[in-house]
Amino acid sequence: MNILFLCVGNSARSQIAEGLAKDMLPNSFDIRSAGSLPAENVHKHAILVMNDVGIDISKNTTKSIKSIDEKFINNLDYVITLCAQEVCPVVPEATKIFHWPNEDPDNDNFSDIQSKNAFIKTRESIFILLKKFLITESI
Repeated sequence: MNILFLCVGNSARSQIAEGLAKDMLPNSFDIRSAGSLPAENVHKHAILVMNDVGIDISKNTTKSIKSIDEKFINNLDYVITLCAQEVCPVVPEATKIFHWPNEDPDNDNFSDIQSKNAFIKTRESIFILLKKFLITESI
């Protein structure tokens, strides 16, 4: 099973989704994330809120959708976008595409506490969406 999570920067939402999915789904699944305009680094609060639930994404790097290998793209089972601005790669017709809109938790106007709370809200939202996905897709 190949699953790709997409958002613009690949620094927060898609990284959180990738980390949660890898924790919740079988190790035999190939789960990746990417962005249309990747940021330089995974956001520090994404790393922090995932550590809070025992998932280490500190070694993750941001990736462009253009850098995802063709073999993986050609064998995608699911593409899950996490923001309204996302541009999906061309995927095989059999690929199921889901859109899980989540507000971008990375806001320069937030205080440190507000930022962490926004990332917690995003993590919890994606966790709930993943649980529903597991049930509705019978995974």
